[in-house]
Amino acid sequence: MDRPNLTVTTHDARRLEALLQGATARSTPMASLLEEELSRAVLVEPQDVPPDIVTMHSRVVCRDEGSGEQREIELVYPHEADAARDRISILAPVGTALLGLAVGSSIEWPVPGGRTTRMRVMAVPYQPEATKRLD
Repeated sequence: MDRPNLTVTTHDARRLEALLQGATARSTPMASLLEEELSRAVLVEPQDVPPDIVTMHSRVVCRDEGSGEQREIELVYPHEADAARDRISILAPVGTALLGLAVGSSIEWPVPGGRTTRMRVMAVPYQPEATKRLD
């Protein structure tokens, strides 16, 4: 799989590592992929993250390059997920794929059914760190 550079805040990394220690997260298929992504990410302090990077609680416009479908989602922790409000869990395939990507980056990622897709970050209309808000 194609793996672009990732930037993750130290704040998000700490919270996600704690999440992955829980029994619920460990039982999800995406847990090991999220661990891999965190292990290869460049960690930065929240105030140093560029505003075009997908962080936790960011609103992200992404496009599935295979289908052409474009949507705006918010990347959230599992207990905050709500598909009806486009709040997608970090432990969902698209959530894990988007964390740490910059606008313009794309990643090939496994999706349910044994296939892969290529997701591209089109925009980050909201990022908590850019507003100095740490959710």
